[in-house]
Amino acid sequence: MNVAIIPARGGSKRIPGKNIRDFCGKPMIAWSIEAARASGCFDEVIVSTDDEQIAEFARKYGATVPFRRPASLSDDYTGTLPVIRHAVEWFLEAGHPVDLACCIYATAPFVTLSDLKEGERRLKAAGCSFAFSVTSYAFPIQRALRLIDGCRVEMIHPEQFSTRSQDLEEAWHDAGQFYWGTAEAWLEERVIFGPDSLGVPIPRYRVQDVDTLEDWESAEYLFEAVRARARNE
Repeated sequence: MNVAIIPARGGSKRIPGKNIRDFCGKPMIAWSIEAARASGCFDEVIVSTDDEQIAEFARKYGATVPFRRPASLSDDYTGTLPVIRHAVEWFLEAGHPVDLACCIYATAPFVTLSDLKEGERRLKAAGCSFAFSVTSYAFPIQRALRLIDGCRVEMIHPEQFSTRSQDLEEAWHDAGQFYWGTAEAWLEERVIFGPDSLGVPIPRYRVQDVDTLEDWESAEYLFEAVRARARNE
């Protein structure tokens, strides 16, 4: 079976109640749940949480919450890998074999059902461990600068000063939306950013980290623009 696992712990400090805060008319987590369900990729869509209020919202929008995430996996320092491994282990112990599991972040309102389908397709076709969303940097990272004492400028790679931008290799980064993986890859906590992973390109206009209130406001403006564009097409 294929499962979507949406990690959503309580206690967000920078944006209180981030996972269930209203985002363009729905709780933030609802967008991820609805995209997962609409994709048709999954036999079950679950939310892994330690918070009962988040669990209630998750159920309201069509996800299941089959277990309560333990406190040991709900602090500020726990990464994604052990959280998804815990969920896959729960399914196996309950007698439900998992083929593929997809981690979808609760704060990924830009994720689309077509992106999720493409991630599944690429993973199956290549037989790799992971396939996850990536997007390109807007500016060549080889020409990045650092500020010394807050104002003086220094190139991080001064050897690239005379290189034309169009001659530099395009660089990509994690888009922070979804991570398809085999059950074995999650259980073994294999490295995601490695040679046994595939990138699923996402256009930059559909990528926005949501870590601060400023990020949140930017994301809402961008999201509404994307929706308006879709309505006009």
